[in-house]
Amino acid sequence: VSAVGLEHRRGFVPGYDATVVARMKAAGAILVAKTNCPPGGGGGDTENVIYGRTLNPYDLACTPGGSSGGEAALVAAGGSPLGLGSDSGGGLRVPAHFCGVAALKPTVGRVPNTGAYNQRGGLTDVRSQIGPLARSVADLVLTWPLLCGQDFVDAGVVPMPVGDPARVCLGELSVAYFTSDPATPAAAEVADTVGAVAQALARAGVLVEPTRPRDFVRNGRGISDAYAEIAALRGQDVVELYDAWDGYRSFALQFMRPYDAILCPVSHQPAPPFRAVDRRRFDYTLPFSLLGWPVVVVPVGRSKDGLPIGVQIAARPWREEVALALGLAVERELPPAKPFHSIL
Repeated sequence: VSAVGLEHRRGFVPGYDATVVARMKAAGAILVAKTNCPPGGGGGDTENVIYGRTLNPYDLACTPGGSSGGEAALVAAGGSPLGLGSDSGGGLRVPAHFCGVAALKPTVGRVPNTGAYNQRGGLTDVRSQIGPLARSVADLVLTWPLLCGQDFVDAGVVPMPVGDPARVCLGELSVAYFTSDPATPAAAEVADTVGAVAQALARAGVLVEPTRPRDFVRNGRGISDAYAEIAALRGQDVVELYDAWDGYRSFALQFMRPYDAILCPVSHQPAPPFRAVDRRRFDYTLPFSLLGWPVVVVPVGRSKDGLPIGVQIAARPWREEVALALGLAVERELPPAKPFHSIL
C-alpha cells in the first residue's frame, strides 16, 4: 500500500512488501509498477487527485472500472503480463470485464491480505481478497498457487489444499447458468455472450442448465447496501443484517448441491463512459463477494462498439481449480477476440 490516491499519503513509501508481493518476488517476478486506483482503493472509476485518471485502452472515453482499473488497463495494453489486484465487491472482476483480461477472486481465506490494506487481514473485512489479473486463464493457473497459504500474520487464512485444474474432468461437471437477472437486466450483447459460453461448455462435455438462485441480485444488493452503512446501525439491526447474510449464504449453498459452478455476467453492460452514474455496476459481482466463493473472469467477446465482454464462473468454496478448468475450456472452445496488446 502506498498513496492509494489519497492526498495525505502522497509520497508515502511502505516499509515492507505485502505477503502476496513478497511471494511473487520469491518466485522470480519483477515488479514493474504500482498502478492507479480510486481514492482509498474503493470505487468504480480509477481516478484520484494525485495520479489523475486511468483510461480504458479500448476506448479512452470509457472507464477501466475499479478498484483495480489501473492494473487491468496495464495488462490489457501489454504493459505487463500479469498483476495483482483487490476485490471486495468486484474490484478485480469488473475491471477485467471492462478491459478484456482474465482474473481470479480466490475463496475468502485462501490468500493472505497482509500488507495489502495496511492491515493484518483476518477479521478486517471478510469480503476482501487479493487475486491475479492476466491476459489469459492459462496464465492465472500458473500464478495463483504462488499466492496461497498461511503467512502466520493474517489469521483468516485457512491451510486448505490447492487443487490442480488439469485433474478436473469436464464430463463430470454440471454448471448452472443465467444470462440475465430481472433485478438488473443485462444488455443483449452481454446476455448473448453468456449464452454462447454455456453452449461452448456443453460442447466440451459439461452438463449445463439454465437456472439461477431466486432473488440472487436483489437480495445481494440489499445485504451489501446495509453492510456499507453498518456503522450507523443499532445493535439489533446489526444482528438482523448478519442473520440475513448467513441466510443468503446458506440458500446459495443449498442451490449449489447439484452444481459445481455458476456461469453468469460480470456486469450488466460493457465499459460505460467515465463517471457514468450507475449503482448497478457491481450487482453481478457483489453476491459472490458476500458468499466468499472463488470466481474466474474469462474475456470472451466484443460489443458492437468493440468493447470487451467477459463472463463470470463461480465455483463452490475452495474449488478454484474447478472454476479455472472451466475457464480453460472456454478459452479452447471460444478463442477470445484479438486482444488490445496484440494490435499495438
